[in-house]
Amino acid sequence: FQLQASGGGLVQPGESLRLSCAVSGFGADDYSVGWFRQAPGTEREGIGCVSSSGYGTYYTEQAKGRFTISSNDAKSTVYLQMNSLKPEDTAVYYCAAPEVAGDCPGRFDSLDEYDYWGQGTLVTVSS
Repeated sequence: FQLQASGGGLVQPGESLRLSCAVSGFGADDYSVGWFRQAPGTEREGIGCVSSSGYGTYYTEQAKGRFTISSNDAKSTVYLQMNSLKPEDTAVYYCAAPEVAGDCPGRFDSLDEYDYWGQGTLVTVSS
């Protein structure tokens, strides 16, 4: 199936932004979705994951408190709500899904656990 992230743009420090990840394809609603980001010159890092049911969410310590992952009732769109944005949040943001359906992978923030990736959306936090 396919994933497509959108919603990036230029925001000022302290502002909020919500990214969307459209998930499509046969059985797509049976899969968890993870969010990652990659800042210039750095490795891609995990942010969190939402389970296929939409009720289980997992976050890295860095993401807790400012970032929230959710999905719509149809599980066709997964959101990443980002609050109190900082310049260091500037990155390309990606959504991804594992090959195995169900709950988020045990290592939900590891790139190795995900097999399907959408193209990224650029978020720039700058005054």
